[in-house]
Amino acid sequence: MSRTTDPALVGLAQGWCALSALHGRIEAHVERALQEHHELSVREFSVLDVLSRQHDGEGGHLRMNEVADAVVLSQSATTRLVNRLEERGLLTRYLCLTDRRGIYTDVTPAGLTLLEEARPTNTRALREALDEAATRPELAPLVAAVESLTSS
Repeated sequence: MSRTTDPALVGLAQGWCALSALHGRIEAHVERALQEHHELSVREFSVLDVLSRQHDGEGGHLRMNEVADAVVLSQSATTRLVNRLEERGLLTRYLCLTDRRGIYTDVTPAGLTLLEEARPTNTRALREALDEAATRPELAPLVAAVESLTSS
């Protein structure tokens, strides 16, 4: 049997395509809602959300490479995104007190306000996208898997 007709590999490829389709549908739906109501992209919302969870103390603040990892962007794309958010007054950057080479980023009060206003929109759009995807037989098992993550 060739590798291209191996049922396990074909199933794996089909599963990956379904997962990619589900992600694409959700991201597009949430993107439209966040842009329309808050002038935020999904990536901008994600950066604000990740940075809003920082805390004082050991390991409480993220370096730019950690932010990039958390929102699954390259470091250069993350830097450009942070620059845009900083220009809008939603983020601020400062030097790490213990390592002058380290630069930290914090959400400003305006950024926190916008994030809190956008959270319900994000949640509602996510719910709508999942509900719509659940009606498609090829995506329904993945929706169920995503939903099961919240109950564990």
